[in-house]
This record gives sequence, C-alpha cells and structure tokens, in this order.
Amino acid sequence: MSFPDKPAAYLLGSNGPVHAVKYSASPGSYILTGSGDRSIRLYNPFSNISVPEAQSGPKPAVPQGRLIQTYSAHGYEVLSLDVAADNEKFISGGGDRSVFLWDVATAVTTRRFGGNVYGHSARINCVSFAGDGDSLIVSGGFDTTARIWDVKSGSVKPIQVLNDARDAITSLVVRGPEIVTGSVDGRVRSYDIRMGRCTTDVMGASVTSLTLTKDGRSMLVGTLDSKVRLMDRENGSCLRAYCDPLWKNEEIRVQSLLGHREKYVIAGDEMAVEPGGNGEGRVWAWDLLTGKVVAKVNVPWGPHGYEQKKKAIGRDGKEKTRSNVISCLAWKEDGWGDQFCVGGSSGVVAVFNV
Repeated sequence: MSFPDKPAAYLLGSNGPVHAVKYSASPGSYILTGSGDRSIRLYNPFSNISVPEAQSGPKPAVPQGRLIQTYSAHGYEVLSLDVAADNEKFISGGGDRSVFLWDVATAVTTRRFGGNVYGHSARINCVSFAGDGDSLIVSGGFDTTARIWDVKSGSVKPIQVLNDARDAITSLVVRGPEIVTGSVDGRVRSYDIRMGRCTTDVMGASVTSLTLTKDGRSMLVGTLDSKVRLMDRENGSCLRAYCDPLWKNEEIRVQSLLGHREKYVIAGDEMAVEPGGNGEGRVWAWDLLTGKVVAKVNVPWGPHGYEQKKKAIGRDGKEKTRSNVISCLAWKEDGWGDQFCVGGSSGVVAVFNV
C-alpha cells in the first residue's frame, strides 16, 4: 500500500494545542482528545459526519467528525489518556498532579488518584490502565516517580511507588505484569512487578516515547537526539535506528509508534514543514525492517479556511504564522487497525485512513 498523505477527516473544537489522542478499545470507533484548554473530547470521526459547504477552488471538502461529548473537570492542561478495555471508563492525567477516572456515559469523574501527600508532586505526563480487568492504574510524572493505584481500593495511597528515575518520567507502557518507563535521564526501566525485578537500558538521550511490539520482544524508543530506535529487549541491542537529516526531535516530547501491523514506524515532528509553508506540520513514516523513509506527510493547520490562533506576534512585534507541531498520534487497535490520527499545536486532529 502507499502511505496515506491526505486527511480523511478533521476533529474540531479544541481551544488549545492537542497533547493526547487515544482510540477507544476494539473496534476503535471513537477518538478521545486531551488538550491545553483543560478539556477532553470524544468524537466519532466518520459517523454522521458533516461536510462543509462547497469551498472555493478545486479542493474537495474534508469531512468533520462528530463531537459527541466534552469532559470538563481538569484545572490544567490534559497530557495523557487511556481507555479501559470495556470502553465504559477512561483515565486522564496532566497538570493537576492527579489521575482522573471518568465514566464515559455520565461524563463525570468517579475517582481521583493523587492530589494529596501520597500523590505526584508535579504534573503527570503519562497514564495507563493495568492489571486484570483494568483494576490498576499506573501514572508517571515530572516528579521522577511512577505510581501504581488500585481502582477497587478506597485507599488514597498508591500501592507501589517506582522511584528509580533521576529525572521526569515522560512515557510508560504496561504489558501483563510488566511496567516499562522512559525518562528524561536517558533510561528505559522495565519492572517485573511479580518478580520484583528492574532492568535498565541506557539510551544516552532523554526518552520521550515508548511502544512495545505485540510479542513484547522489542521496543520502539524515541529520544531527544532526533532518533527513534528499535531495541531488542533481551540483550539491549539496537536493531534499527530511524532518522533523517530533515527530521528534528531535540526539544519537546514527540510521540512515535508502530503502525499498520508493525510494518511502519511513524513519528511527529517538532519542526514546521518550511518557512512560509502555511503553518503545516509533518508526520514521518519509516519502513520497520529497512529503516528507509517511506513517507513525509504534510498535516495542514486545519480544514481549508480554518484560521483559529494561526497568527502570533513575535518578539519583534511582527505577526508570524505559527507552525502545526505534531506531537501526539494514535493508531487504531494499537497499530493493527485501518486508521490513525495526529494532533498538535493547531488544536485540530487530523484522521487518516489506511
């Protein structure tokens, strides 16, 4: 197949940058977004889609997905989301230093984990369900700790605190009894909770993104040296590195993941496409096996004519076009579906069909 290079739908409504996107659990019909405007939004990207009136010029109209629900309780930006396997609840984390547990149907928070002396002392960067029946929650934060919370317990204390990191935890992934964390200290730590064992892989540069392969033998690690690496988890060797002279990831947390049944490595880009490029962002795709770039997909600021907060005043007092920095992405059914979506500083989520 040729890698998709045109959005099939846009998700509008955010009044700030989108920091997190997440598909609902299988079959993955819905998309959750978390943004800088402190809200979480639930969309159906292709059901009852509205097509704007015919636009000037030859460009065809790109459909806009349907906003189903807005979830509001956060007092600060939302940075991470995860959805339970039954699609009845989800969790969110961000600047509040607490993990919010939400009921999808009623749009209310049923529990909050943290926000006290036993919780995170700084913003939460990543959250994930864990345990049988999603009975546990794992959160990682700027305070260098990962904390495990028991959903079924009434206790306000985490059941375990993982405090080996020496800098902020930026990413985490859960697989069975295993929790893997990535940190700004340049380490990936794999915890076997049942065995009480921790294995550390030294990456050399700050870790910003983590994904495990389906068999759990390899992991994709994004780092702030403009590289994404596929690591062998058994011996710690680097199986393949994915990079390009034009692809930059040196300053902000840019997500990378495995897509299309582990055929591709895709990643956002902290750089604009080009000066005067109308604020477009970019998504990169590499072939997993060869490491060759297979696509550089330009992501528009939004639908044709969409101008929200596109202009900004620079330090010199002159108006400048902001660029759509693509920092978060998600692939339907954890990389095995036929769709993916990307979000960034424009506040618009672009959905692509594969």
